[in-house]
Amino acid sequence: MSTAPLTAPVPGVALRVPRLSRGGIQVGVFLLAYVVYSLARYVTVGDLPSATAHAHWIVDVEQSTSTNIESNVQHALTGTPVLWVLNHLYLAAQLVVLPGALWLLYKKSRPAYERLRNTVLATWVISIPVYALFPVAPPRLAGIGMVDTITKQTGFAMDSSLTTKFYNELAAVPSLHVGFAFAVGIALAAATSNRWLKLLAHLWGPAIALAVVATGNHFVFDIVAGMVAAAIGYGIGVLVARAGEWRARGGRLNTGLAKGLQPAG
Repeated sequence: MSTAPLTAPVPGVALRVPRLSRGGIQVGVFLLAYVVYSLARYVTVGDLPSATAHAHWIVDVEQSTSTNIESNVQHALTGTPVLWVLNHLYLAAQLVVLPGALWLLYKKSRPAYERLRNTVLATWVISIPVYALFPVAPPRLAGIGMVDTITKQTGFAMDSSLTTKFYNELAAVPSLHVGFAFAVGIALAAATSNRWLKLLAHLWGPAIALAVVATGNHFVFDIVAGMVAAAIGYGIGVLVARAGEWRARGGRLNTGLAKGLQPAG
């Protein structure tokens, strides 16, 4: 008979998968959406001759409406500190300010965050077919005498083979730089009661509108298209959010009715 001491069995070690926080889920959703958006925009890139022809059509439209101010704006600001500031505002708008505003609103005002988030996602979706069907070269590539001030003055090469792997430079219409800048400004203004902060927030959109023109990246036509696209995106986002609320209310109502119809025990 064995005299070996009895030992308790070693309990199995459960493998725990770390759960993402709500904030982590939001970041993951946005990163996935941005990757899909970027891939779609890259896949739908047009050819330069067609994009240039569309840019010249826009020039004709602006000339007929006396809104062809792009060259005058750039020439007026060339050599001034204002253009240096606008170059960097253009770079920061999508890479720093938009994600920063979303993060701040997520922490401070969930309703404002959700409206801005839904606006951005919906606007990305509706912009993809426009990029595919109507590629447009920016003024700096349209052969109308405007220069790429960002490449010349910041060291960030907008037209390098590496940079253009990450964005479609023939997707000038609509200008989401401007559309999102106005959306960010409105959302931030709605989330604060400080009148000076409200004023600064509302100035963000016009500042980026000036930046995209002065740097040679967009026509006035693109700006208008970007604001329209963002407005439509906001409307779609509101409808989707309300549809979700209606479904949730309907589910709660059905649950209440089912409980009320149960026979007494």
